[in-house]
Amino acid sequence: MGSKQAIVLFVTIASSAILYTYFFLLRVEERLPIYQPSQINPALVDPTLLSENDHRIADFTLINQLGDTVSLSDVAGSILIVDFFFTRCATICPLLTRNIKLIHDRLPAGVRILSHSVTPVADSVSVLSKYADKHGADPSLWWFLTGPKDEIYRLARKSYFACLDEGDGGYQDFVHTENVVLVDVQGRLRGFYDGTQESEISQLYQDLEKLIEENQKIK
Repeated sequence: MGSKQAIVLFVTIASSAILYTYFFLLRVEERLPIYQPSQINPALVDPTLLSENDHRIADFTLINQLGDTVSLSDVAGSILIVDFFFTRCATICPLLTRNIKLIHDRLPAGVRILSHSVTPVADSVSVLSKYADKHGADPSLWWFLTGPKDEIYRLARKSYFACLDEGDGGYQDFVHTENVVLVDVQGRLRGFYDGTQESEISQLYQDLEKLIEENQKIK
């Protein structure tokens, strides 16, 4: 073997070794962010929560479309996909529900969808049940939730940061948001998406797969 060939061989081997080291030993694995209040649009965050550095979603007591009273403990250990809607909405909610249904139809194990009615007085259990049936929602995977308005609005604003931090949950208060929130099994916020956009729902699904893979490595 000539000296020129030897140099080429050496360079090839060295390059391969460098690439192997980078891709298999040094590469930092891509991981979804864990959002804290200070990293979110301030218009969405109650000022009293800005100093939190380990934000987790709060407990709740609501009623699903089956008439069952449910709380955070009932979804313990599940990844959550969360949104806010109302059944009489004729603008963003039909798009939101339709796009979430795309996720629902290929939902991986260990994931639950929670859709909260922002007009809970009008959206009774029977109304939610009909709405869920209309959209082919499997109640073991997708809950449509009603309950006290002030509690639902508190969750939207202080747990999920899904809408503007304005209003008191009273009679004239109204939340209308296209935001969908991805929550990990520890109750931490891992992603925010415009649920009316199929491209963002596609991104949500990709992020969901990353989060599932992350959980599997932790176990």
